[in-house]
Amino acid sequence: MASTAKAVVESLYEALLRGDAAAAAGLLAEDVEWWFHGPRRCQYMRRTLTGEAGPRDFRFRPRRVAEVGRWVVAEGWEGKHAYWVHAWAVDVATARIIRFREYFNTSVTVQEVAQPSEAGISSGGGVGGSAVWRSQAGPNAGGRSLPGLVLAI
Repeated sequence: MASTAKAVVESLYEALLRGDAAAAAGLLAEDVEWWFHGPRRCQYMRRTLTGEAGPRDFRFRPRRVAEVGRWVVAEGWEGKHAYWVHAWAVDVATARIIRFREYFNTSVTVQEVAQPSEAGISSGGGVGGSAVWRSQAGPNAGGRSLPGLVLAI
C-alpha cells in the first residue's frame, strides 16, 4: 500500500523527534535534489540527515504540515530567531523524498503556476496563478521583517 506524501514527511519528522536520524535518512532517495536559502550556519536539516550533527542538536517540531499540489510544506519555529519552512516532493510509489527545499528565517509563499497546455498557451512558459500557501513566520518573530521567496509549483 502506497503512503501519502504527507504521511512520508510526517514520518521523517517523527523519526527525528525520537532521535532516529537513520530512519529519517532512509526516507530520502539516494539522489535527492536539495536546495537551501538562509545563513549557511543554519543548514540544520542537511547536517542532521547527513550525520554531521546529532538529531538532537536542532529539534524540528513542525507547527503546520500541508499537502500543496505535489509538494508537502512544513513550517516551524523555536523562539524568535529560528524560523524554518521545508518543502518536500515525494515519490509516493517508493515512499521516498526526491526533492527538498529548506528555507531558514525566510517567509515563503507557494504559488501555483499553470503549465502552458493547461493555460491554453502554445509557447512562452506558464502563467502566474494564485498563492496556495503562505508561511506564518511564527508568533515569536517579534515583528521583524524576513526576506521573502516564492516557490512556484
